[in-house]
Amino acid sequence: MKTILLLTISNVFMTFAWYGHLKHRQAPLWEAILVSWGIAFFEYCFQVPANRIGYGTFSAYQLKTIQEISTLSVFAVFSWLYLKEPLGWNQAASFACIVGAAFFMFR
Repeated sequence: MKTILLLTISNVFMTFAWYGHLKHRQAPLWEAILVSWGIAFFEYCFQVPANRIGYGTFSAYQLKTIQEISTLSVFAVFSWLYLKEPLGWNQAASFACIVGAAFFMFR
């Protein structure tokens, strides 16, 4: 559970680092890059321990799958609340397919 929590927190930082600047397109690109790098530092502060703690309980494949599901979950909320983009049926269906793939990873 600790691994999943840390990966989720990591993904919140990662999502803001990768996509947060889209709301501030008037800022110079170099500034967006520097701010994103700064945010990404904190992402790694959670991601690296999450994988270290989880490896052994989970395989590397399973850790990556957990990370991807967490990324999609965090991104869906971020996109809806922060970027004000609606979640359409096709995005929801594609996310569901990826969750279905995760089911097989843990079988």
